Amino acid sequence: MNLDAVLVLLNRADPAGLADEMHRMLGGRPDTFNQEPAILDFSALDVCEGIDWNGLTSLLRRYRLQPAGVCGLADEALLAGARRVGLAVLGNAPTATSKRPQVQATTAPPASTETSGAATASSSSANTLYIDRVVRSGQQIYAQGGDLVLLAGVSPGSEVIADGNIHCFGPLAGRALAGARGDANARIIATCFGPELVAVAGIYRTFERGVPESIAGRAAVVRMKSSAKNQSIVIEPLQIN
Repeated sequence: MNLDAVLVLLNRADPAGLADEMHRMLGGRPDTFNQEPAILDFSALDVCEGIDWNGLTSLLRRYRLQPAGVCGLADEALLAGARRVGLAVLGNAPTATSKRPQVQATTAPPASTETSGAATASSSSANTLYIDRVVRSGQQIYAQGGDLVLLAGVSPGSEVIADGNIHCFGPLAGRALAGARGDANARIIATCFGPELVAVAGIYRTFERGVPESIAGRAAVVRMKSSAKNQSIVIEPLQIN
């Protein structure tokens, strides 16, 4: 049985510092996630001291994540602490991504979608999912195994997810997550750019201060830029005339 989960790649384990980084990354939004299970990956850390497991799990729950397990730890005393708070101990980190940027959550789509009006593409169907209606606030659309083409736009408070690229031929508001299973080459292309959050392969950028004027309401493309040290989101104007 496969369980889709959010993989939280940690570069620090102190809850206070982690809370600051998550606030900056997610814009302080408490509804970024929808009760998805979360796996804490410590493989990038050299943890020599105790871990505040209660603090870490409380922080994740604040962002509507459900801590389910840990990986990347070998110290038996630390693992015992994880078990005491109900976390499963996994032998190896999930293989969805090998990135080790600063504190980030790499999302895999939820195993089931309970959001009103959600639509999911079957893995046995065509790789591209076409949506010819506006995605309303509170709705979630997930294109499994391929691209998502939105012909009528995305409203604020909604969420669109694709394992491949996202193409939006109307106003793009809400949250858009491309490359949901780790495809760093995925793109988000919109003819009228104005989202709350965008992500490519788990690398996020939020717009709590508004979308920059140079791209707000215009055609734009979102992609991931990788360097030897980190990954970042790049948003560029798109000439479509």
